[in-house]
Amino acid sequence: MVNIVVRNATVEDAQALLDIYSYYVKNTAISFEYEVPSLEEFKDRMRKTLKKYPYLCIVKDGIIKGYAYAGAFVGRAAYDWSAEMTVYITHDARKCGLGRRIYEALETALKEMGILNLYACIGYPEVEDEYLTKNSVLFHQHMGYRKVGEFHRCGYKFGRWYHMVWMEKIIGEHSENQTAVRPYTSVL
Repeated sequence: MVNIVVRNATVEDAQALLDIYSYYVKNTAISFEYEVPSLEEFKDRMRKTLKKYPYLCIVKDGIIKGYAYAGAFVGRAAYDWSAEMTVYITHDARKCGLGRRIYEALETALKEMGILNLYACIGYPEVEDEYLTKNSVLFHQHMGYRKVGEFHRCGYKFGRWYHMVWMEKIIGEHSENQTAVRPYTSVL
């Protein structure tokens, strides 16, 4: 029997998460980073996110198979009700429902915080190649996101230019006297 659990990630999970992320840095244009961050830098990124936002991992049969987190969108006070989403699933476990499951958990946590708008910044190929496909955009569309912007040839990796798109999903009601967003404190 397969056991799948979504749980809060901790800094102690950093090496396993970095192992997942390093594949995308080294082999794809999904991440526009050229160099894999050091373990300490990755831990610092996690600590910064964990000050306010959820950082989740998905574990299948005791092994971390992916992670997802949210972060500030733009970083100004007026944008507090918006969050940027990130998800990475180990490259050998994609297209089996893990991404959907962890993203749904992340969306639920963000909604409980009072977040209303979700955004995803996605590398997008003019023509699919061995480094980048349109799968991430299709995944987000399937999750209820819609494309709201496109930047042309703004990312250069592996000797090729790639586009970047922004996708958006509204998960809450906007009001004239909006309640303040609460920092993430839930335990899954």
